Amino acid sequence: MTENPRTTTARDHDDHELIDGAVAGSEAGAVVGSAGGHLQTDIGSQDDLKQGLGDSGSTTRPQKADDIANDQAYDSDR
Repeated sequence: MTENPRTTTARDHDDHELIDGAVAGSEAGAVVGSAGGHLQTDIGSQDDLKQGLGDSGSTTRPQKADDIANDQAYDSDR
């Protein structure tokens, strides 16, 4: 049985060491969820507060009220 040519090509161009090195280098100072506009910063801050209170298992998701507070959406007239 012959080996698939795609397998040989993938093995020849393996760059897992480069990727692993880039990921390991970026984890040191990464701050997730606090970059971007005001909405992203607000959501990131809410999540930081939650995690500071010991609620590390939950994820903070944007709500409509967050969008309204940051002029990304409007409150319904109804």
